[in-house]
Amino acid sequence: MLYWAAVFFVIALVAAVLGFGGMAAGAAGIAKILFFVFLVLGALSLIFGRRVPA
Repeated sequence: MLYWAAVFFVIALVAAVLGFGGMAAGAAGIAKILFFVFLVLGALSLIFGRRVPA
């Protein structure tokens, strides 16, 4: 998921350089959402991950 966030970020940068403001804003918004979803899922996997039996 972090890969897709990076892809949309790069798309947003390229669109911004080429002058496509609306497309750049949309791609940046998608990248931001995917990044925060990645952070939440990563934190949940650390908290509720496999536990080693004692």
